[in-house]
This record gives sequence, C-alpha cells and structure tokens, in this order.
Amino acid sequence: MKRGFKVVSSKIKDGINLPRRQTANAAGYDFEAAADFTLPSIWKGNFIKALWTIHQQKKLTDADFIAADAPLKPYLVPTGIKAYMQPNEFLLLADRSSGPLKRRLVLPNGVGIVDADYYDNDSNEGEIFFQLINYGLRDYHVKKGERIGQGIFVPYLLADDEETPTAQRTGGFGSTKK
Repeated sequence: MKRGFKVVSSKIKDGINLPRRQTANAAGYDFEAAADFTLPSIWKGNFIKALWTIHQQKKLTDADFIAADAPLKPYLVPTGIKAYMQPNEFLLLADRSSGPLKRRLVLPNGVGIVDADYYDNDSNEGEIFFQLINYGLRDYHVKKGERIGQGIFVPYLLADDEETPTAQRTGGFGSTKK
C-alpha cells in the first residue's frame, strides 16, 4: 500500500465516504465533513465593535483586542478520514475553488500539510481536520457529506547534508512544537 485513505475507527459506522477525485484529470481528492457543523461568521459583535472603534480613531484596550480577535479563530471541521503515504510524501490540504466563491469558507493559512507520520498517531488516530473560517456575513451550516476541501499527495525533496531529525511524533494536530 503506497498511499490512500481510511476511515478512523471511531467513525466506521458513521457512513463516512473516502475522499475521491471528481474527474479523471483532477489532482485533488475531495474531502467531506464527517458531521453537521456550524461555522460562525467572523463579522460578529466584538470584532465589529473593535473595527468601529478603530475607524473612529479611538484607542482599544488589550481586553478589547482579545475579545475582537476571538471570532477570527479558525474552526476544525472533522472529516473522519486518515491518510497513509510514503515517508517522502505529504498530503497538501487546500480550498476547493467553490469554497471561497460560493460559501465564503477558506483555510486561513492557505494550505494545510499532513505529514506521513501523522497517520495512526496516538492522539487522534491521524484524523484529518480542515481548519476553516467563514468570512461571509452569515453563519454557514456545513452538512454531513458536504465537500469542504481537497487533498493532493505531493512528494518532497530533502536538503543536501541535512541532519536527519530523530524526534518521533508524540501527538495529533499541531503537535510538533519546539
């Protein structure tokens, strides 16, 4: 087995579909949401208040900045899927072209990277989540089975004379901290 997808064990009975390409020449495998999920609009209360205060050239306190920043936090939308691949590959997560255009949903960092050693990690079995924000004016209700993003398997190269890291993955999403 070189590369592919499996449903995580906790969601095997949930009717999760494996990602698939929609056309013969598509590079990306479309991922679906594993459950209904509401992505709140970023244009909520404290964020708007802070923008109005800035527009009026008034000062914001640290507490104002923290409160205004809260709606900008991305949400992790579960897929119920894990991906296996070769050690010299990664799965690139990207927006579907219709996400921003029709639904106002985007990956805030532009892309996501799923490393080969994320598969079957102890923390979450390697379940892939799409980190999304909704910049539309209304909350967006993602339905189970709705396509939320795409994944593309990509090989990568190593630098000459690289000192190979010896650390092993110890967790799931965002676990490789220094």
